[in-house]
Parts: sequence; C-alpha cells; structure tokens
Amino acid sequence: MGPEHFWWGGWWIFPIIMPLVMVVVVVTMLYFVFGRGGFRPPWWGDSDRYSAHGRHSESAVEILKTRYAKGEITKEEFERMKKDVLS
Repeated sequence: MGPEHFWWGGWWIFPIIMPLVMVVVVVTMLYFVFGRGGFRPPWWGDSDRYSAHGRHSESAVEILKTRYAKGEITKEEFERMKKDVLS
C-alpha cells in the first residue's frame, strides 16, 4: 500500500462536510439580510432607535406619567417634577 491509498480514503468525508459548510454560509447570509430588521448593513447600530434594553426609549414626561399611574408619586410630586423637566 502506497501513499495513494490514504489519499482516496479521505474522500468519503467531502460530501458530508460541504453541505454543512453551505448551510452555515446560507444561514449567516439570511441572518444579515433579514434577521437584523431589514435590509441594512451590520455596522448600522440600533442606538438611535432603541435603548440598551431593546425597547423604545421613553421621555422623562412619559416616565413621570407611568410612575403617577402606578401610584409611586402623588399628584403634587408629579406636577412639580413635570415642571422641573419641562423648564
């Protein structure tokens, strides 16, 4: 048995590895096209649209309204804080 015997012995793995590589390439391409929220390059960040927690950022007045609705602050505190924020 010469070295050519070992060369042909490895060809059985090629049909297994190549489809797996192609699946990884296609899935990666689909992620970059559709999985990021539309047709945009990966280097376009989400910082302008979303906060660090992945949801739309709220204004200070909206946060005050939410706290007042939950009962965390009184009406007087709400009015005072709202006046401070808007001035």
